[in-house]
Amino acid sequence: MEFLGIFNQDFFYTAIRMAAPIILAAAGEVMLERAGIFNLGIEGGMLLGAFLAVLGSYLFQSPWMGLLLAIFGGVVLGVIFGWATISLRANQAVTGTGINILFAGLTSLLARMIWGVRDVPLTVPAFQEVPIPLLSDIPLIGPVLFRHSFLVYVSYLMVFVLAFVLYKTTWGLKIRAIGEYPKAADTMGIHVIGWKYGMSVLGNVCAAVAGVILSICFTNCFVDNIASGRGYMAVACVILGQWNPFGALAGGLIFGAGNALQMRLQIYNVPIPTSLLLVIPMVLALIMVLLVRGKASARPAALSKPYEK
Repeated sequence: MEFLGIFNQDFFYTAIRMAAPIILAAAGEVMLERAGIFNLGIEGGMLLGAFLAVLGSYLFQSPWMGLLLAIFGGVVLGVIFGWATISLRANQAVTGTGINILFAGLTSLLARMIWGVRDVPLTVPAFQEVPIPLLSDIPLIGPVLFRHSFLVYVSYLMVFVLAFVLYKTTWGLKIRAIGEYPKAADTMGIHVIGWKYGMSVLGNVCAAVAGVILSICFTNCFVDNIASGRGYMAVACVILGQWNPFGALAGGLIFGAGNALQMRLQIYNVPIPTSLLLVIPMVLALIMVLLVRGKASARPAALSKPYEK
């Protein structure tokens, strides 16, 4: 019965909170993959966004400037990733892996060059929780759902916005057509290359803002490998969710619950090594992907295939 005490109000609050960056990154990746591009570099995008957010907040003493700098970094990364995979037709998985490796090392190096080697990470101005009036006072669900940073709210809202765009607008129809049969879409007058670049920018901006949540919403600082595999979880959410924003939302909540569980188990001092507890979310990701293996009927037909006009 003492173990069941882990699943209290704090657990569900933490699950909602920890799921937000995964959900935002996964929602952006859904749009990108629907346009036929596979981005394995979400982890690197999150690291870049997290670092730039802290840098901007440090230089200007404002988390808003950190957010703007991270968005700018996401736009630049999206253009570079698009140039490599769309214009140069480089292998998309290899390019994404390279981005992950690059920013895992580069952000750590730059952090040491700018702030030095520190025993305690440098803290910067950060976004605070924004309780929603009236709703946050509802018993039980109010503190769980309506007392978060505004970027957490944005993460969940983006799922509904992108789902509406994808399924209820002509823009969404064009994106889905490009991901299924780009040559036919081109014949119909759709600017395939332009839309692919646009989705590359959108997906990488979502990844960068997910990194902002990790750095100046959750921890108020930048630490090495702050993404901790959440970019890979986002990719798993897309597959688990069958390339649907709401499916990605469900997958993100599962991984958020996994993160919350390992944190709560550490608080309760369960007799399990911390190193094993930390892999709980990754084990969940592996199990979920294996469960949907062979069921990817919604996978865009032209995913990962370079397009030649």
